[in-house]
Amino acid sequence: MRKIKILLTLFCFVLFSFQPVSAAKKKILIYTKNGKGYVHENIAASVKSLQEICASEKIRTDVSDNPSVFTPENLKQYDALFFCNSNNEGFDTEDQKKAFQNFCRSGKGFGALHSANATEREWPWYWALVGGKFVRHASYQKFDVVVVDSKNPSTSALPKRWTIEDECYYSNQLNPDIHVLLAVDLTTVKDEGKKDYPGETFGTYFPLCWCHEFEAGRQWYSALGHNPEFYKDEIFRKHLRGGILWILKMKN
Repeated sequence: MRKIKILLTLFCFVLFSFQPVSAAKKKILIYTKNGKGYVHENIAASVKSLQEICASEKIRTDVSDNPSVFTPENLKQYDALFFCNSNNEGFDTEDQKKAFQNFCRSGKGFGALHSANATEREWPWYWALVGGKFVRHASYQKFDVVVVDSKNPSTSALPKRWTIEDECYYSNQLNPDIHVLLAVDLTTVKDEGKKDYPGETFGTYFPLCWCHEFEAGRQWYSALGHNPEFYKDEIFRKHLRGGILWILKMKN
């Protein structure tokens, strides 16, 4: 009987040792700093939504708009950073930028939402990380979003064509390595300026959400999410959930 107990104990120890890392050990920093300029009214709603999504997946979160959190020592505790409707200047010092850069190069995750591609507009490395740089947006209106790749967890639960009410973002400096997940059907957007940009660059579609592997890390960006009320939409929350799980390598 004693031998059986010892064997069972050893079996349980070995079994536990080879279990995958628990999602409960994952932790992300949700960052919302806005520099000088326009500040979205959606920040509180977007942060609340991300926190609720993470809590449902047993992912721990911290929230900050203070760039002093970007030190090598502090960032060690996180598995991903998520820039949530940040805008304009994101950092105060070169050391903060370096700590952020090294984190993203360490094999960890980075997510960005809506105006986050308008953060650090003078830093080409940041544009390459996010995948593009904000140019402008059409007026707030209804338009159609088309799923380009339904295999990613951020698009797998979405309808193939999705009518939403939002700001249609146009970006330039697009990183050629990005993998496009969602695109706007430009024929559904009323915008006189679109003939100048994006024009016919991508035909009748223009990228709105993408992901890529960048300098050893994982990056995901979605241009959607202007209206605070949209963060209550279950389809949109599934979109955000999938993006979070992807950058954390919890789903491929």
